[in-house]
Amino acid sequence: MKKLAALFLFSTLSSAVVFAADRIFTNPNPDAALKQLFPNAVLTPLSGTPLHFTAYASDPVKNPSQTPLGYAFWTTDVVPSEHGYHGPIHLLVGMRLDGTLTGVVCDYHSEPYGYFSVEPPAFAAQFANKSIHDRFIVGADVNAVSRASLSMNSATRAIRDSSRMVARSLLSPDGVKK
Repeated sequence: MKKLAALFLFSTLSSAVVFAADRIFTNPNPDAALKQLFPNAVLTPLSGTPLHFTAYASDPVKNPSQTPLGYAFWTTDVVPSEHGYHGPIHLLVGMRLDGTLTGVVCDYHSEPYGYFSVEPPAFAAQFANKSIHDRFIVGADVNAVSRASLSMNSATRAIRDSSRMVARSLLSPDGVKK
């Protein structure tokens, strides 16, 4: 019995290590950022495929039959190979069930021009209420910043691609029609 328990513990811990090794490190306590995306919601811990937080109007343990308000996710979890000029740009994205974004929070980046491109609140603010059906093209429906085109394009692609992937996986196709 002890061998079986030890084997179970080893397999559980090694799965957690593999899981952690596959992820690009993100903020371990994103509560403030999540509150920006879903101000009055109760959010579940990060889980599922793709990895996401689920936002509810009230505690899902006390009211398990309620429909979620939406989802929040790290672009680095959904599209980990998307990199800016100097590496991944850690963006937390919120999305309603109809495929519109509640917003974006730039949590971390190592971009040399990030302080005036992807970091300012104005960059993230332009994605609020944007639909997954929008084009997401820098210079067209996303404001461009000169000298930071690689960073801007990468961040925009990460938001677009991850949002569409999460929508395909978690949202009802009828709910996100154009």
